[in-house]
Amino acid sequence: MFKKDISAAPKSKLKSSVQRALRQSLLTTFPLLNPYIDEILPKKGSLEAMKLPDRCTLYVLDGQPLFFQQDSVTLLPHLRLVHRFPRAFPSIRIDRGAIRFVLSGATLMAPGLTSAGGRLPSGAGGDEGLDDDERWTRELEKGEPVVVRAEGKTEACAVGFLVMGTQEIKEKGKGPVIEDAHYLGDGLWKITTD
Repeated sequence: MFKKDISAAPKSKLKSSVQRALRQSLLTTFPLLNPYIDEILPKKGSLEAMKLPDRCTLYVLDGQPLFFQQDSVTLLPHLRLVHRFPRAFPSIRIDRGAIRFVLSGATLMAPGLTSAGGRLPSGAGGDEGLDDDERWTRELEKGEPVVVRAEGKTEACAVGFLVMGTQEIKEKGKGPVIEDAHYLGDGLWKITTD
């Protein structure tokens, strides 16, 4: 999605009613952000929107990119926000062999998740979050936003929407999983928001 460098566009301040709606949308999509929401989006903060190519909007607070939205669908967190609050977002883990492909903007394929180093959700239920084996406790559905972590690394390397649900990935074991992800080193990562 953001393979090429993006030039910074003018920012526009958002009305407080729009900020409240975005805040509510974030909490609906990512309920584990609830304890951190006042730190991410302070009530008196001045949230700004930056228009990007391909009908994409980046939301920025005090020069820090927070999340982005394409075609006014679900909000996706910027990787800088994911790095600040890693346990607040649903995640999957890829094996070492898939890292270089994901960081070059390739489509994430199922074998990178179903191999020994990959981690798909356990579906165990209970409290939502990561378990002791670094597996998300709830199965994720098709179209749901997800963070991609890498085997042996502490920081997330990509974020995108699932093309198929995690239960289906386990059953099939092949095919695309995430297309058009925002990844470390892409144009959205490098953009200057000052």
